[in-house]
Amino acid sequence: MEVHRLAVAFATDVYRVTRPFPADERFELNHQLRRAATSVSLNIAEGCGRGGDEEFVRFLMVARGSLFEVIAACQIAESLNYLLPDDHQAVRSQAHELTAKLMSLIKKLNPPNP
Repeated sequence: MEVHRLAVAFATDVYRVTRPFPADERFELNHQLRRAATSVSLNIAEGCGRGGDEEFVRFLMVARGSLFEVIAACQIAESLNYLLPDDHQAVRSQAHELTAKLMSLIKKLNPPNP
């Protein structure tokens, strides 16, 4: 599934850009960013394994929330000069692409009632 593949790549990139964070952030902002980024792919996988579209959509929405969490944490990290502006922009771009793909999948699985 393409959205899951993109989510794994997203988490991998978040791990890469957070490597240079200060050691005293290892259990704070760094951990939060990595946890939220990893949560995206894990929620997609878990929702897919639940066996029903309604449950899958619920987990896709949780994954979407985790993407917004990563975006917010990246803003904080950049303002603290832990994250380079180019890395922040790359993460934001990936997050926006993933959000669009998640919403497309959600709409496909949960069409509006006529």
